[in-house]
Amino acid sequence: MRHLIISLIVPLTIISFWSIGKWWYALPEDAPDTIYTGFPLIYSGPGWHTSFSYQIFITELIIDLLFYFAFWFLIVFLIKRFKQEFKVTKIITFGLWVATFVLAINQTFLLIVSDNVYHLKRPYPIQVLETGIEFGWKIPQRPDYDKYFPKDR
Repeated sequence: MRHLIISLIVPLTIISFWSIGKWWYALPEDAPDTIYTGFPLIYSGPGWHTSFSYQIFITELIIDLLFYFAFWFLIVFLIKRFKQEFKVTKIITFGLWVATFVLAINQTFLLIVSDNVYHLKRPYPIQVLETGIEFGWKIPQRPDYDKYFPKDR
């Protein structure tokens, strides 16, 4: 099982973590409406002090990574348990690791270059207005603020 964790579960965890998630349209306390990212918890949002910066919430990020790891571990464990002979070909393993390194380099570049703010936990309350599924290759459309708070007439 240790070989499967290294060759299959870790790459699947990283690829799925950066590719499939959830967006949260929310109103933070004393801040403008914001779209956050994370599943099952919010681990990232845009930084308010400068453009192209992020707020990263470390505790939530670690919990989300562990959630994705547990999901893939359970899937592989169940497949291995009910199918005696379970081997992953080297070409699949190589392809998964190439995709993992490409995503890791891209995300590392974004986290290093930007003027990001890191918090151990989210330091402010939010009011979630809407959520949806997020794919890493697609930018979610911003919901209409006036839908939730119509202008006074």
